[in-house]
Amino acid sequence: MARGARGQATVELAALLPLVALLGLLAWQAVLAGQAIWLSGAAARAAARADALGGDAQAAARRVLPGSLARGTRVIGDGDGPGDVTVRVAIPAVVGGIELAAIRTRARFAPQEG
Repeated sequence: MARGARGQATVELAALLPLVALLGLLAWQAVLAGQAIWLSGAAARAAARADALGGDAQAAARRVLPGSLARGTRVIGDGDGPGDVTVRVAIPAVVGGIELAAIRTRARFAPQEG
């Protein structure tokens, strides 16, 4: 092995570690965004069902979501009567905890007769 080549692999690895870490964070952020999109539908259905039955739509939506997504959740009645709601779920950043974007999902559930 040439004398100047000693430690070359270590230097290359050290130079690539920040890139690998960044790619890992971006992949995790994509997973978190996908989870928010998937669970926003379940939260909207739960909120619409609770609203149609006269329950607390906000609490129903938050029970479906994990804590990190439940914090930024808002339920808005659409005014078309009970059981018609829009749920807004914030997508938090993996690092820093700020809100990157929000998902709005609408759901309807026919009012139930008692």
